[in-house]
Amino acid sequence: MLTSIRPDRDAVALAVSGLLGGLLLWLLGLHTQGGHPFSASWVTLVPLTAMASAELLRRNAPRTALAVGTLALVADQFTRGSLATILMFTDVMYAAVLYGTPAAARRLPVATLLVTVASTIGFLAWFRKPEALLIGLVIGLVSFIPALTGVSVRSHRTAADAARLAAAQTARLAEMDRTQAVIAERARMARELHDMVANHLSAVAIHSTAALSIDDPETSRNALKVIRENSVEGLAEMRRLIGLLREGGQDDTPAAAPTLAALDTLIEQTNANGASGGLVCTLEDTRGPGADALPTPVELAAYRIVQESLTNALKHAAPGPVVVRLGRSGELLTVEVTSVFGSRTGPTAPGSGAGLVGMRERVALLGGTFGAGAEPGGDGAKIWRVRAELPVREREMRE
Repeated sequence: MLTSIRPDRDAVALAVSGLLGGLLLWLLGLHTQGGHPFSASWVTLVPLTAMASAELLRRNAPRTALAVGTLALVADQFTRGSLATILMFTDVMYAAVLYGTPAAARRLPVATLLVTVASTIGFLAWFRKPEALLIGLVIGLVSFIPALTGVSVRSHRTAADAARLAAAQTARLAEMDRTQAVIAERARMARELHDMVANHLSAVAIHSTAALSIDDPETSRNALKVIRENSVEGLAEMRRLIGLLREGGQDDTPAAAPTLAALDTLIEQTNANGASGGLVCTLEDTRGPGADALPTPVELAAYRIVQESLTNALKHAAPGPVVVRLGRSGELLTVEVTSVFGSRTGPTAPGSGAGLVGMRERVALLGGTFGAGAEPGGDGAKIWRVRAELPVREREMRE
């Protein structure tokens, strides 16, 4: 609390300079008036000292400073007067408007204006001389003009503070947008990388395990063939992703994103990779041969959902059929992949659960619905079903 009422350096400098200036004027015998009740020269120093004390409070207690300064100014009128007292009062009035409460900043200019007008009219009526207007002019210069100056400076400071606050808020919002954009881009890159590489690496893991566990040259040769094919295709996918991530590079344009037209190749690859595990993959496309072209985001999302579902089947599905179904119902594209739910003998690849998360995120970005889980099958066995419904119109997609 003691620190909060301690006068600042500006207030001390103004008080000291005003007091010293008043003392110099007093020593030189320069006064503003004469013939008053307290005509002794030393009495002038009393309101001068009081006004200097008010200057010390101009910043931390402007209301108290104005009250003390007003009393000191009134008292000065009953002495021989000092110009330093009047000048310091103008600064006290200015500080009361600038550093005071908003209510004080609104009321003081109006009050000083009314005092100036009333004083001018009163003195003019009393003296009945045009020179009385000069008294009103002096009162206005001492009270109203400093208050008006304080209002102007306060308005500029308020506007500057508002501008700084708006700039800080804009900077925070821009930083939040940038952070969200980075997070979204990292999530997109993670989905793309997982979906492109997981299928090939799963096949490599399964066949390399089979080659190590089965001591058969023909099995090892077939496994190495599959491993090589998946390695080459995985590297090609990685190069495509790196090309998509480049901006402003001088390389050739990156390859286009995969579409549903490439599902036949994906099915064949899955059959080759899953033959040792007893998986048989088929495609049922009920859309018809003349199906309309879909927006690129829908094509890519549907392809990745099928790709990841086949990868999961390759990792975890029991021997049996793996069926990929595509359908169109109104403005929705339906993607469904079913496989036999259970365990199987032979080599498998570990899973992390990132595939289901990525599929769900892709569908959510397009405003569709997604579901995955085990269900009872027709022959009493359980099946694992992945089903997604994607809107086919771009205007219905979420940004």
